[in-house]
Amino acid sequence: MQQRSSVSLFSRHLAGLCMYLLMLADTQAAPRSQQDLRSFMHGVVALPTVQNGDYDVFFSSAGLPPRGEDAQGRWQHDVYLLHWHSDEVAQGQPQILIARPEAQEPVSAARNRSGHVMLTFEDGWNSKDEVSQRYAVYDAAMRPIKPYPQKAVSGGHSGHVAAVGERFVLFYSDGWVDGDGVNGQGSGNGVYVQVYDGQGEILQSIDVVDEERAWWPMLAGGERTALLVWQQITDGQKTGQLNMAVLDPQRGSLSDIRLLSADLQLYHYNLAWLPAVSRFVVLATIKGQGVAWLLDSAGQLKARLDCLPVTVREAGLMVSGTTVFTPTADGRLLQLAAGPDSLQLQGLLRESKGRPVPWRPVGSVGLPRRDGRLDWLSLTERGVQWWQFDPRQTSPARSATRCASAGDASLRK
Repeated sequence: MQQRSSVSLFSRHLAGLCMYLLMLADTQAAPRSQQDLRSFMHGVVALPTVQNGDYDVFFSSAGLPPRGEDAQGRWQHDVYLLHWHSDEVAQGQPQILIARPEAQEPVSAARNRSGHVMLTFEDGWNSKDEVSQRYAVYDAAMRPIKPYPQKAVSGGHSGHVAAVGERFVLFYSDGWVDGDGVNGQGSGNGVYVQVYDGQGEILQSIDVVDEERAWWPMLAGGERTALLVWQQITDGQKTGQLNMAVLDPQRGSLSDIRLLSADLQLYHYNLAWLPAVSRFVVLATIKGQGVAWLLDSAGQLKARLDCLPVTVREAGLMVSGTTVFTPTADGRLLQLAAGPDSLQLQGLLRESKGRPVPWRPVGSVGLPRRDGRLDWLSLTERGVQWWQFDPRQTSPARSATRCASAGDASLRK
């Protein structure tokens, strides 16, 4: 009995040791250098508050500092909120707004005419279809009106939101097709729109592109319409088409789909509404060069600039009156001036200390200080980084020359 008991005890210890070693190995995530940068932080947006010139900044991060994926390769983002003050040098600390197991990313947000805020993101928590596009709605003081978790669509992903008047427009992708895309990671299989009222009640759903290889839907809200843009590929392509359509959320009407450009560097595009001139601006990287389009509320082309510096994947556009800023791949900021029918390259800004900024492809956003300088919040695998630029130090740039490229004809029809 004693010998049997000793053998059993030794066996249990050996088994326990093996289990411990297996568990220890299982808890070690992939090295930081091997992880997708989006697994650390992904998605940031800044909304002006109702008054004071301050901003509410929302971003998705796997902790602070971000820890990246877990041992099973699962992403673990939560949604953070930072109240940014335009006249303070030292800012407060971000606070967790929404936290659940699995990832809530990339967060997108919009504020409507009444000050209500809609947040949306793809959500891996408690979803039968791997992820779901979920949302929440808050009042101007960030008190929940329709609290998380609200489900927009099971299986939805990559959603972004904009406001047009009182209404919110949620533009998202659905489904997935393996292969092709960036590093063979595949593509979404369609883009779709949902229109909500200011309380977060759904009013309408529209299929924009149904069950085709279209994804990464981006949008901007104007006075009466929203401009929708997305990327689309066919099998075997390494670049995509940048397509667009205009939505009237009050009437629930969608324009014909039009081609902005072929030969898009995937994910390298963004857009914004310029209230000062009542125009949309779109920036993208086409054939290794930056391109900008100025469009009216109906989506008609008003101006175009080619031969600009290469843009940064998922970088934000900051609008200040008639001026637009966005990061460039060489570590600077691009500065454009817009009129009702014109676009002009004003110059390029270096960071205040003269260093090139190592922009990451996971999101950044610009914030205008009261003294005229710009704070630029950049998401990185190490956490939030702050960079400062002074538009008074803009380096003049030669006027962009027109490059031969496709896309204009489809817009002028």
